[in-house]
Amino acid sequence: MDKYDVRKQFKELYAPRARDFAVVTVPPLNYLMLDGQGNPGTAPEYAAALEALYSVSYAVKFASKHAGRDYAVGPLEGLWMADDPGAFTRGDKDSWKWTMMIPQPDWIGPADLQDGIANAAAKKVPRLDRLRLETLDEGLSVQILHIGSYDDEAPTLHRLHHEFMPANGFGFAGPHHEIYLSDARRVAPEKLKTILRQPVRRI
Repeated sequence: MDKYDVRKQFKELYAPRARDFAVVTVPPLNYLMLDGQGNPGTAPEYAAALEALYSVSYAVKFASKHAGRDYAVGPLEGLWMADDPGAFTRGDKDSWKWTMMIPQPDWIGPADLQDGIANAAAKKVPRLDRLRLETLDEGLSVQILHIGSYDDEAPTLHRLHHEFMPANGFGFAGPHHEIYLSDARRVAPEKLKTILRQPVRRI
């Protein structure tokens, strides 16, 4: 049996171009999620969230492989929010709220999650009690590939929010969604590849 890979299964969603905005329809997808708040570059809570997500995702993957269904662990993704939307343009990262998440195959259920949490708990991984398995249904969305530093996303997002969306009759229908195709620990900031996605609705 072929190894399942969400990036290959949904290539249109995980391989956009960097030149143009693309309108896509995102089906309901399952994610392992963890909520938090604070600067992703400095907040201990953010680092702990990633450790919990990756530890449990790999524990669940290896258990599934042992049971006969192998798959590639999906990329890290994040939903980003703020009580004051201006916090993003001002760079007020301490007030950012986020949901970090990793996609899971549709055959992974609550029992698999609990087994993965138990495995990670034996290794003293933090924040495990805050993990949840949830289906995200974004539907109609606009996305583009951003190449470069996370801090350089603002001009692209400004074009999306103030030019492309109004010109095409779109309004906001969910939080800003980022998909991290590069490992920031190993890739230079100017070469980072990040999908910027915005769920939308017709207005």
